[in-house]
Amino acid sequence: MSSDQTTASGADAGDAPQDSPDGTPQDSPFRDERTARDEAPQYVLPLVVRIERNEPPGRTDALETAARAVLVMLSDERSLGDGEWAQAMRDWQDARIRKVVRRARGAEWRRAEALPGITVTGKSAEVRVFPPVPLDGWPKDLARLQVSGTDLDDPEPPADADPAAPVLWMNPDLDMSAGKSMAQAGHGAQLAWWELSDEDRTAWREAGFPLTVRTAAPARWAELTTSGLPLVRDAGFTEIAPGTTVAVEGYDRVGALRPDHVRRSAD
Repeated sequence: MSSDQTTASGADAGDAPQDSPDGTPQDSPFRDERTARDEAPQYVLPLVVRIERNEPPGRTDALETAARAVLVMLSDERSLGDGEWAQAMRDWQDARIRKVVRRARGAEWRRAEALPGITVTGKSAEVRVFPPVPLDGWPKDLARLQVSGTDLDDPEPPADADPAAPVLWMNPDLDMSAGKSMAQAGHGAQLAWWELSDEDRTAWREAGFPLTVRTAAPARWAELTTSGLPLVRDAGFTEIAPGTTVAVEGYDRVGALRPDHVRRSAD
């Protein structure tokens, strides 16, 4: 379920370092090759999904809720400037971008909720995201949670992707657990966030971070991965071999959510 390290094209967390021949910034947190980021202390962003025995969430809703949880953490005032989580967020993004999803229910979930973090609720899913922690420094009540066992299903086929919101397209050739897929969706949402201006980020946040996670049809996937879009490439540490997992499409559509854009469109 862990997504320990990815590579990506079309996005960069830093100050536009010199690109390598494949187009990925040389100091990107999403490169295969070892970079200066590997020398920095390594952090992980913990996410916990609530999976009650008799009322598990729908799979797609869990993926979308996890993606929004990452965006909520990135935009929270405590993660910015001199906020209480800001240094941990900077340390995390200065190194490799790692996310791990664990599951909880009952008393485990209540203990997780008592720790500093943010709970994001979807239609049926609840995901709590926590400020980054060192790889070997997990809080006890999170470290004891299980990483495996997130076999979620959709009660009915997901509706078509919302054409007005960003879409995180999942690779149709991969068989990933819901937890692994949640981490990958979180990576995709983070790439979209990095692509946006401050104004567009504000508009997206104020709209509640609308987005859709869907599995692409094989022909559509081939088109997406050759269109210059931001791509999440998993390093292959867990569940799957190294390769592309998510294509991030339509992040530029959040600009239409800005009030000034709405006013211009109505004139």
